[in-house]
Amino acid sequence: MKRLLFFLLLGSYALQGFAQDLKEVTLTNQIKEVTLFLSGAQVFETATGTLPAGETVLLVKGLSPFLDEKSIQVKGQGNFTIQAVNKRLDFLHEKEEGEKAEALEKEIAEIEKRQSNLRNRLQVLATKMSVLSANKSIGGSQAGTSMTALKATLDFFDAEHTKIANEELQINTQLAANDQEIEALRNQLYALQQSDDKAKAEIRIRVKATNAGPATFQINYLVSNAGWYPKYDVRVKSITEPLQLQYKAEVFQNTGADWKNVKLRFSNANPNQGGQAPIIDKWELNYARYTTVNKFAVPQTPGAISGLVLDEQGQTLPGTTVLVKGTTIGTSTDMEGRYSLTLPNTAKTLVFSFIGMRTEELPIQGRSNMNVTLMQENQVLSEVMVTGSYREREKKALAGTNLTLRGTSSMDAAPLMTSFVENQTTVEIQVAEPYSIKTNGERTLVDLKTYEIPATYLYIAIPKLDKDAFLLAEMADWSQYSLLEGESNLYFEDGFVGRSILNPAALQDTLQISMGRDRSIVMQREKVDQFSKKRTIGANITESRGYEITLKNNKSQAVTLQVKDQIPVSVNSSIEVTTGELSGGVVDPVTGIVTWEISLAPGGQQKLSLRYEVKYPKSERVILD
Repeated sequence: MKRLLFFLLLGSYALQGFAQDLKEVTLTNQIKEVTLFLSGAQVFETATGTLPAGETVLLVKGLSPFLDEKSIQVKGQGNFTIQAVNKRLDFLHEKEEGEKAEALEKEIAEIEKRQSNLRNRLQVLATKMSVLSANKSIGGSQAGTSMTALKATLDFFDAEHTKIANEELQINTQLAANDQEIEALRNQLYALQQSDDKAKAEIRIRVKATNAGPATFQINYLVSNAGWYPKYDVRVKSITEPLQLQYKAEVFQNTGADWKNVKLRFSNANPNQGGQAPIIDKWELNYARYTTVNKFAVPQTPGAISGLVLDEQGQTLPGTTVLVKGTTIGTSTDMEGRYSLTLPNTAKTLVFSFIGMRTEELPIQGRSNMNVTLMQENQVLSEVMVTGSYREREKKALAGTNLTLRGTSSMDAAPLMTSFVENQTTVEIQVAEPYSIKTNGERTLVDLKTYEIPATYLYIAIPKLDKDAFLLAEMADWSQYSLLEGESNLYFEDGFVGRSILNPAALQDTLQISMGRDRSIVMQREKVDQFSKKRTIGANITESRGYEITLKNNKSQAVTLQVKDQIPVSVNSSIEVTTGELSGGVVDPVTGIVTWEISLAPGGQQKLSLRYEVKYPKSERVILD
């Protein structure tokens, strides 16, 4: 048995040695296309080279260390057979980059040393010139000078001055040339340092060719630390004109490999459901001991949150992704590590992630500011390498701007050509213009499409929850636009009015887009003491409530306003709710929600009444306020 095991081990080592003895050929590769998902990306590369006859290991180098090995697909064209494909981290890349940087630094130091010597020589020449100038008087003060001596002296001064001036000119010319050489070397060193210092990945393709010849490979694979967030600009010039919707993609990538002049595709996944306009819940009235107090005060709609992301040493983390958990709404931090994000009403948790750091999921809990410190991830070296200098170079790369805008200028730019391809389960948006995106966390906005959409406009007001009216734009047949839930910048009447959430995750035929608050419509909800009383009749207590809602239109045009309020709904047979005056409002008997459809003329004002009465046993207590 031991003898058999010995031969098996010997055979195994022999095979490994044979594999290591195979000739390695490095292919020339280039990223051609990238399909971005909401989280992750699929990279398409081409690789070419010349294969020798026999078995060879082909190397595709300089790839992202976050490449998913299981996702690698290789298709070859040529007279050969692909035997195996695998991934390996190339830690020698980092060493090579360091050696190149060290060589450049040494070369710069040598030139600077020569510069110092040349400047010293200039000082010597200046001193020599000063000595000549100090001794330019000819002969003594009492005796004259012969013409021969005068001519010899003048010739001497002329020759020396000329010699010094020529040498100074040569030195200054050499100094200028050296300065240009140093600048070029420093630019080369800076460019080298801008590349990430993580280990690169390489794909190893084992092939067998009958004859030597050229080969071409189509390679694609999945990488993490990249993705996109849908963004929108919603513009309404007036409520009599169509709505303009600009669909954009905010791209981020920290894959460890730059994308240079690549074609981009954006995969459109199923959005998560969420609400934007205020939602008034059913009010179930019961005895106090069975009642959980419903706090009517809700966060401002739309809500927003901002903050700062740091590491353990207190250094900012540019390029950190910040995502509302369970949605497609997100952003990334700028060069100062700051973020700002509009929140849907359903937002509960933010997810913070950065390469080499532990992902944090933190509850929002009504906060509008949240500063986060991310801790180092204890990963083994073969998984990921991140150093402090990498983040410092990210900051340098982001210096001056943290957002790249494509296709925007003071003049109307030509529209970016895109096409929508509907697959079996997803929709892909293809952008014709190539893009270059560095692996430094810089955010790039890509214009996808601009739509002119017919819309109807409606104001909605819930004075019990908010004192402002919200303008809603309603779009019919919206499913044809392949939209995702995302942040939207709102522009109304040529002015920026705020941010909101565009939420197409709905089953309705009509999509509502909140255009934000319109403070030109003033409202007030007041409790009327005359109709708010409590009295005991026999074994029961009867409480009445009355509210008056005042609405005023300060706009120069008429508006249609939908107003909502509510009366309680009893879920106990011992509690009776009687509806009183509603000023023409329609009550839903199931939810108790009262709705008014109001038309207000310019400068018009209207008052609405809401009254109800509740009867319950005096041995119990109910909560009405």
